[in-house]
This record gives sequence, C-alpha cells and structure tokens, in this order.
Amino acid sequence: MLCRSRHHFSMKGKRGILHGALLWSVSLSVGGCVTELPSLVDPTEIATSVVVGRVVTVLTGETSRRYPPEVRFLELEDRVSGKRFQVEIKSHDEYFVIDLSDGQYRLTRVQISEGPFMSMANLDMTFSVNAKAITHVGTWRFGIDSPRYGRMMVASVVAGQAEESGVRDFLSHQYPTFDGRSMVEALPQPAQVEARLYEVMPYPRYPRYFRRHWW
Repeated sequence: MLCRSRHHFSMKGKRGILHGALLWSVSLSVGGCVTELPSLVDPTEIATSVVVGRVVTVLTGETSRRYPPEVRFLELEDRVSGKRFQVEIKSHDEYFVIDLSDGQYRLTRVQISEGPFMSMANLDMTFSVNAKAITHVGTWRFGIDSPRYGRMMVASVVAGQAEESGVRDFLSHQYPTFDGRSMVEALPQPAQVEARLYEVMPYPRYPRYFRRHWW
C-alpha cells in the first residue's frame, strides 16, 4: 500500500503559476493511501470477488515519438468507502484479473506512458462487482491523440461475443481453476468519455527550451 501526501508549490512568474496550477489539477485527490494490485492476481490469494477485463491503447493521430503509448496503470475507487486501488498494466494490450470486494467502483484515473514521456487523465466511469460470479468489465479502449497542446484521450468500453470469447479463452489457459464458474457482464458507464491528457513528471531530462510539450 502506498501512502501519498499532497505537495504544495511556490513559484514566481506567470509560467510558474500556470505550471503549478496544472500540477495541482493533476494531483487533485491524490492524498491518502493507494493499494497497489498486480494486473494478474495469484489465484491462491483471491479473497473476495474476481474482476476480469482487457486494456487496449490506440494512437489516433500522428506522432514523432519513438515509443507507442501504453497504459502504465489504472486507478479505481470504491464508491462507498473511498478506498483506492492502483492496477499496474504497463502494456498497450493486456488482460487484467484482479481481486475486489463486491460493490460499486469508479475508474477515476489512467496514466499513459510513451517511453520516458508520461501523461495522466482523470475519468469518471462506474461499474459494479458481483460477489457470486466472475465480473467481466469488457475491453477498455484508450484512444490517444497526437502529442500537442490540448491533447485528448477517448476512453471507451467495447463488449460483445468476440470479447467474451477472448476472455473465456484467456481464463481457461491462465486460470484453469476458474472453469465452471459463472461470469456476469458489468460494463462501466458511461460507455465513452473524452478527457484531457496532462503530461506529468518525471519528464526526460532535457533543458526546458527543448521540452516541446511543457504545458
């Protein structure tokens, strides 16, 4: 479990104030403790309910960066207790199987990495977890815009027979002990959200003059 505290910045000049405001907006509500979860839970350590889904990132515009975008982590929040969970992904296409108690949850944040470049978006997509079955939350697709000022991301939920079949095949190979367990679909709502991407530290150690996306 990580315990993080909010930091305060004192800066001079218009540029410093704008940058400080940006950091404040990105780190809003980051205070408190976050429970880190691996993307694939050890089946012997499952204590409550199983949630399964898939994360996919797609670049929707041109880029001069060498590295394709991938999801570094997702952040979930229990809507009742406020407890937060950080799910490590570190891939552009990855299934995740996590252990969560039954209840209502929100996908609140996603961090995208492109090599040394990292950016963050705040989201608000809710889903429920069923204690009596495996909860399938669909494929979470993150469409990443070209690197530029005002960069946007579209988070959408993809579901259907192909997605469900892929999940079942994945579980049968990765978690054979799950065979025979029922699975219910609980797709996050709204099914599509557009959000602003903000670049965050650590940033490549280039002089400020060469930081083209410093906003």
